[in-house]
Amino acid sequence: MFPKTHITIAAVAGVMVTAAALMSPSSNVEAKRISYALDLEQGTLAVSELIEGSGASGGPLATLEPQSPAAVIPARGKITEPELQWQAFEIRSGDTLSTLFKKAGFNDRIMLSVIHGDGEAEKLQRLYAGETIRFATDSLGDLAAVELQRNRLETLKIQRTEDGFQGQTHLREPEARPAFAAGEIDGSLYLAAREAGLDDRLTMELAGIFGWDIDFVYDVRKGDRFEVLYEALYLDGERFGTGRILSARFVNQGEENVAILYTDSQGESDYYTPTGKSMRKAFLRTPINARISSPFNLQRRHPVLNVVRPHEGTDYAAPPGTPIKAAGSGRVRFAGWKGGYGRAVVLQHGDNITTLYAHMSRIGKGIKSGVKVKQGQTIGYVGSSGLATGPHLHYEFRVNGAPKNSRTVKLPDAKPIPASEMSRFKQVTGQRIAQFDRFRESNQRVALAGNE
Repeated sequence: MFPKTHITIAAVAGVMVTAAALMSPSSNVEAKRISYALDLEQGTLAVSELIEGSGASGGPLATLEPQSPAAVIPARGKITEPELQWQAFEIRSGDTLSTLFKKAGFNDRIMLSVIHGDGEAEKLQRLYAGETIRFATDSLGDLAAVELQRNRLETLKIQRTEDGFQGQTHLREPEARPAFAAGEIDGSLYLAAREAGLDDRLTMELAGIFGWDIDFVYDVRKGDRFEVLYEALYLDGERFGTGRILSARFVNQGEENVAILYTDSQGESDYYTPTGKSMRKAFLRTPINARISSPFNLQRRHPVLNVVRPHEGTDYAAPPGTPIKAAGSGRVRFAGWKGGYGRAVVLQHGDNITTLYAHMSRIGKGIKSGVKVKQGQTIGYVGSSGLATGPHLHYEFRVNGAPKNSRTVKLPDAKPIPASEMSRFKQVTGQRIAQFDRFRESNQRVALAGNE
């Protein structure tokens, strides 16, 4: 009537129960017994311990305790892990780790044991609004795991082990697919880029790539065009963000500029022209993205002193606190109060070039004489210290001590592709240019079909 598997289980259970009865104590002492529940319908054997002892009246006192969290043994002999119960909370402004643990039903003692665990468990203390935290409990109601999902790509996972809690950050790798966008400027690059489907980050990156040759505040004209091949990022088949620009073309006042992303054999990535010339210059054309309030003019009348005094730099009007970038890599020659310049920083670049940044509200952290700085590093913030009528940056570019117009001076190039790397560069960039042209032609066909 019953399958052979069921008969076998019943026989094994009978033997074990008989053995347990023979071994049970005869005296009035505490003992543990094994209890078995045979389910012939499901073909499983449930195991638990029966703790017996004497009660106050001398009778047996019995409680049933699970043998282990994995207390169900399938007929085939495999132990199935118990299912964890999860509860999740979205972190809001004002939430603390203590209050979140209490919401989940755990006290500060448990919280401390988690954050003092091994690995990266202590990172659980850094919480930000918008993140999600989850707590898992086992069949006994004890905390088994905590997960802090910072975003769709990064999750901090903390699990209970025999030695305490262990934390590790898990990063998901999105799938990068090439995507193409093209546009023509009618009002501004920002508006044209948004209309073409580029997000703000990609627009800023595009301006940064060509920013050494094109002043996007003054040089851009109506009718200028751009084409961009970039990475569209996908997760679980759904697009959720953008990655790097792979190649780009910008036509400014009829002049074509092409940039290609290349990663050399040392793993360093940068943008180059198809001939291997770096898109970067040794200096940024402007150390701040702002409008010019007073140009370079050696015959200018000073607005405060009302006398003709050469204006040996360029003024950029910007709100107080706007970050100021180092135009090029170099060493701090001066940082502090400099007379009419107010709070100022002077950088030395090589043997013959210096740049000056004046009227700062405050100097950047760690910026002091002798310190090395990198191009693009924040060295201070816009202010109106010294002889200034309002918040702005006064920027000077000097060659061998002589003032030069920073907007027109010929800037030295960064290092090109070395000869030893050129063969590999041509092979990689040739493939990228071909890819760019395919997307460009496809985009043009779609545009023509839409106009018919």
